[in-house]
Amino acid sequence: MLEVNNLTVEVAGRRILKGVDLEVETGYTNVLFGPNGAGKSVLLMTLMGFSGYNVTEGEIIFKGEDITNMSVYERAQMGMGIMTQRPPNLSGVKVHDLLKIISKDLSGTEELAEAIDMVRFYERDLNVGFSGGEIKRSELLQLSAQNPDFILLDEPESGVDLASIELLGTTIKKLLKMDTKCAGEKFKRGKSALMITHTGQVMDYVEADRGYILCNGTVMCTGNPREILSEIKEQGYEECIKCKLMKM
Repeated sequence: MLEVNNLTVEVAGRRILKGVDLEVETGYTNVLFGPNGAGKSVLLMTLMGFSGYNVTEGEIIFKGEDITNMSVYERAQMGMGIMTQRPPNLSGVKVHDLLKIISKDLSGTEELAEAIDMVRFYERDLNVGFSGGEIKRSELLQLSAQNPDFILLDEPESGVDLASIELLGTTIKKLLKMDTKCAGEKFKRGKSALMITHTGQVMDYVEADRGYILCNGTVMCTGNPREILSEIKEQGYEECIKCKLMKM
């Protein structure tokens, strides 16, 4: 679904990402860990094609096509969507009006809006006066309307309380269309995702297939996401950096 090869990115003339390699297979959910300032959000914004993120080396392959120089709109049309940490307030743009622009068929989205208590926000300006949890729910509602094949999630559990984390986690699981086959078998998934998390709390609801650690703008290691999270909690990121340096 997604291949990132030797990706180097500059922001305002400063190199943030350096030779990043990663992939997300069709139907899989991968998790990105890393300390603050590692470049995780820069990576997601670059993948989505936002301006200001200058790719100086490498390529982004999505569904077998090079999208490195495509616009946000073109990537969205191809089936890529994003949930950012803090989307802008849009005064004068009603939530329901935006949903109707995003999708011609809102039947599934209307059902989700009921489930996550967003119908009462329909006539409000997008994100204006919303709490952190309400913004997250609004973002997920927009993703539901867009119905992308590949979803970028930037710290979905940040800035929300414990009750909201459960709601967000179960909603993300529904968006990815995860279903268990039977006891002892692996989850099957309809959509792909790359998700940033610091706490790993969202992994209590969303089954992850592979984890990456991004430090100093470079992928330091990859492996089982729960094992990686456990090692981070026990040893921090310094041990990962030391291990990487020893292998170089």
